[in-house]
Amino acid sequence: MPALPVRLDFLLSSPHHSRPFAADARYVPDGQAKPVLVFVHGFKGFKDWGHFNQLAEWFALQGFVFVKLNLSHNGLVVGGTGDLEDLEAFGQNNFSLELDDIGTLLDQLPALLPAAEADCARLALIGHSRGGGLVLLKAAEDPRVQAVATWAAINNVNPGWPEPLLQQWQQQGVFHVENSRTGQQLPLYFQIVEDYHRNRLRLDIRHNVRRKLQGRPLLVVHGEQDETVPVQRAYELREWYPAAELAVLPGVTHNFGGAHPWQSNELPDQARQTAETTLAFLRRVL
Repeated sequence: MPALPVRLDFLLSSPHHSRPFAADARYVPDGQAKPVLVFVHGFKGFKDWGHFNQLAEWFALQGFVFVKLNLSHNGLVVGGTGDLEDLEAFGQNNFSLELDDIGTLLDQLPALLPAAEADCARLALIGHSRGGGLVLLKAAEDPRVQAVATWAAINNVNPGWPEPLLQQWQQQGVFHVENSRTGQQLPLYFQIVEDYHRNRLRLDIRHNVRRKLQGRPLLVVHGEQDETVPVQRAYELREWYPAAELAVLPGVTHNFGGAHPWQSNELPDQARQTAETTLAFLRRVL
């Protein structure tokens, strides 16, 4: 009988802030050092959202160590409900914090993962939606990353904030967005705009993809029917990085068929298609 994946859970601390955050890893314990995949969730997401645990099991069975993390200010609480509940932390999030969280995890991976099971020199990042933009930026600034795959990725951390909104936001200090899944009004403090302006070059996806990926393999996966991030964003990424492999999946939507909570042990069909496309890429480049 083939070995089943095991799960390791980690509690991380960052030198950049005082908020602990969680990560987990899945792999088949076969004594072979396997490539490591780090998965980064998107806006209003978290590491155990929807079908992400089934996704981790699937990649582990394909011969990878699959690691996913909760970005520290995503609204979850260590030991909490497992859903968005710390709205103050959510409002204090920004892109620089998220990049630093990914860096903290990468720094600690060699100590967290068994050396006999994980080859941290064969490291790839996978990001969904906002997480796709983050993994592009992190790969550009961290040469440890050997390959990148984006799923329905943003390609600009500034979504096009209109000037009247910015003026009102700055005056009031906070702007709210609705979580359509829960009905919560999620605060975004103006500090995210200030952080963006302070760190414009670090957070410029176009500049960093064009200038700093330095020939590393990139796969851009996007659903043709994405209702949240237009598929045009994927074509633009390919223009900026012509060596990228582009996979536009017909009939596929933003969450790749997933929903939260996910009641099945099987991957949604759209997510499986995405995973299989990504697997073929990773087996070529890692």
